[in-house]
Amino acid sequence: MAANFEDFQKFGKEQLEAASAVASSLAKGLQTIASETTDYSKRSLETGSAYLEKLVGAKSLDTAIQIQSEYAKVAYEGFVAQSTKIGELYASLAKEAFKPVETVIAKVQSVASTVAPK
Repeated sequence: MAANFEDFQKFGKEQLEAASAVASSLAKGLQTIASETTDYSKRSLETGSAYLEKLVGAKSLDTAIQIQSEYAKVAYEGFVAQSTKIGELYASLAKEAFKPVETVIAKVQSVASTVAPK
């Protein structure tokens, strides 16, 4: 009976450690994503400001259209690159956050297979 209680305590401690590891991974990953998003927003605002300055300084309609086309291309490419990067960060976050859970599940399955009647 005492051995079962000690096993249960050990299992509870492992669960708590796994939950702490998951929380830590989530916090770190979300902080990285927030930082990336903030940096992208700053770059986007700077690019937009530079675009407006160029557009205001355009001497002809053709020049304004060329400036607009270049800006649209750069903004689209930047958006696609940032979206890809954020997607990769979320995928990495999910993998890292669930590593401790996978370890615990593997242990539970191992214990269950040794305890199960044959």
